[in-house]
Amino acid sequence: MPEFATRMEGITGSAIRAVFKLLAKGDIISFGGGNPSAESFPTEEIRSIVDSLLARDGANLLQYGPTEGYAPLRRAIAQHILAPKCVHVAEEQILPLTGSMQGFDLLCRVFVNRGDTVLVEAPTFLGVLQTLNLYGAKLVSVPSDEEGVCVDALESLVRKHRPKLFYCIPTFQNPSGRTIGIERRKRIARIAAEYDLLVAEDDPYCDLRYSGVPLPPIKAFDESGTVLLFNSFSKIIAPGLRVGSVTAEAPVIRKMTIAKQSADTHSPNLTQAIVAEFLSRGLLPQQLARILPMYGERMNAMLAAMDAYFPESCAYTRPEGGLFIWGELPGGDMATLVGRAADECGVAFIPGFHFFADPAGQEGTFRLNFSGTAFENIEPGIRRLGALFTEAAGAPLRLPCKAVQ
Repeated sequence: MPEFATRMEGITGSAIRAVFKLLAKGDIISFGGGNPSAESFPTEEIRSIVDSLLARDGANLLQYGPTEGYAPLRRAIAQHILAPKCVHVAEEQILPLTGSMQGFDLLCRVFVNRGDTVLVEAPTFLGVLQTLNLYGAKLVSVPSDEEGVCVDALESLVRKHRPKLFYCIPTFQNPSGRTIGIERRKRIARIAAEYDLLVAEDDPYCDLRYSGVPLPPIKAFDESGTVLLFNSFSKIIAPGLRVGSVTAEAPVIRKMTIAKQSADTHSPNLTQAIVAEFLSRGLLPQQLARILPMYGERMNAMLAAMDAYFPESCAYTRPEGGLFIWGELPGGDMATLVGRAADECGVAFIPGFHFFADPAGQEGTFRLNFSGTAFENIEPGIRRLGALFTEAAGAPLRLPCKAVQ
């Protein structure tokens, strides 16, 4: 067999994909993935939309389409997704994507040369870490606290490294669940303008808020055109549609469109049209009204169980939304405990070190997902995991939790 390309050296499979292999065994309670609940999918609404679309315009929707995307979707995103968040753009500033992850691949194709410095949050989404590593980026981590990324450290690292790009998830971050406050968002936009820094703002969880006040995206404060905003319909409608979008200045969108031509020609017309019709019919507000209480209930059930069963030394976040809870068990070895959890407890989770560009010192961190597990499985799953963590910590159970924010 011929040798693999050098860019594949050191590239490993996703820890999240490994969870799906565990689930194939059956009888596993999974807190490991990031799946929305199957109960959240608007199946009947989508069935009605598909029937209507095919009857009305089936021949065109089943044909090839423009790389720039389905025009009604671009308009619907501008009107129903961006404008309510104080982001006002023209249609040509929006590129529909085959899932928002495609957007990060296109972004790297257009902007990232091998050896370019890219700043990422610590921790951050491991899928984007994989993509950046594939393109040979030099990754530098920006520390975070209870209010998300530390902007003083960000500016210092920008001055020191002159990076090409900063990638962040400002709202209900994956994996930490933390949210960057509004003043920090404004300052990130100012830093981007001052240093000509591209900011890739990944915002798939912003509508999954169970308490607190919604915040505008960083893009809303972008006066220099250096912020690219990535949105996704995977968590709020259905991931199988594979529809996302990127919003940026028109010249950037044109370059990303050229890169997309060689990737997949265009995103599927039919799924783009489904999302466009879903938005245009005004179905998103009722969809959110249906799923937010369900997810909020699951998050609260998980936190209550963690309060009851996790050892006192274990600290974890209490998010206002999103899909994840982030924790740390001091002295814990999650690389070992993840296997024991699956084999001895029938529970899956993700060790936190996977989410760091530099995983040194992160052996005790972990991420739990509450959206993809049935409500009735949360308490028993956390009880089993708590017993394992308590044994590992050599400490008694505790109530209440001493949590980090």
